[in-house]
Amino acid sequence: MIRRRFPWFSYLVVVTGAVLTVVPFLDMVMTSFKGAGEAGTLPYRFLPEALDLSNYRAAIHQLDLPVLFRNSVIATAVITGSVLFTSSLAGYALAKLRFPGRTLIFRLVLSTMMFPPFLFFIPHFLILVHWPLAGGNDLLGRGGAGLTVSIAALAMPFLVNGFGIFLMRQFMVSIPDEVLEAARIDGAGEFAVWWRIVVPQTRPVLLTLGLLTFVHAWNEYIWALLISTANPDVMTLPVGIQLLQDHVDPTRTMPIVMAGLVLSTTPVLILFLLLQKYYIRGVMLSGLK
Repeated sequence: MIRRRFPWFSYLVVVTGAVLTVVPFLDMVMTSFKGAGEAGTLPYRFLPEALDLSNYRAAIHQLDLPVLFRNSVIATAVITGSVLFTSSLAGYALAKLRFPGRTLIFRLVLSTMMFPPFLFFIPHFLILVHWPLAGGNDLLGRGGAGLTVSIAALAMPFLVNGFGIFLMRQFMVSIPDEVLEAARIDGAGEFAVWWRIVVPQTRPVLLTLGLLTFVHAWNEYIWALLISTANPDVMTLPVGIQLLQDHVDPTRTMPIVMAGLVLSTTPVLILFLLLQKYYIRGVMLSGLK
């Protein structure tokens, strides 16, 4: 009713939301080009006096960017690939296969979404510390640091995602059973049915889940900081950017940190722009809110 009587109100809401979203990002970019002493001064100036690229050179030098970027890419790629694979398989099993305890398993998956992820960080860390035959541990998981000193520790707590399983299951329920039965009659096994019929039909939702997982894994900070304390060689970009504040000139801290943030957010922004149409389609098909 409001939209029909006051069509301008909808445009006002959209424009206001766009401004509130874009302005902080533009401010981050502009601050990354400011010189020493320009950031945080009053009166506030949105635009820098000159484009100072030295902040990016300082951020790359202080961060050891190639190493941090490599660690972030490896961890994010492993997490995203694992979540897509396990969520798709588990979603198919819960949506299309009949077996005892299916409803109970699905409810247990839903229950994992009720708890914040950091609640399990300490148990995860203890499991990795006592991982047998890794990091100097014996067969009983004693005597060493386990997997906490390896880059695998960055990804292991996030390899399976309850939300991903729920999302894929809800979409796969809508796939007609007759199509799957026809494939089974033709001699296709369950794995072939999943790979050749179900996966192609769920591609938009898979891309949506992949993008959401990628952003979350790329920006993960608390777990990455915990693992970095055990082995600084596996430090990721978010942790390195936070540590910039302790290693740069105080008069240039904010511009250099903002330059590091721009470098960190650029891959996510590029990926989103490339997959935007698939992401929107996936949200519409899955009913994601």
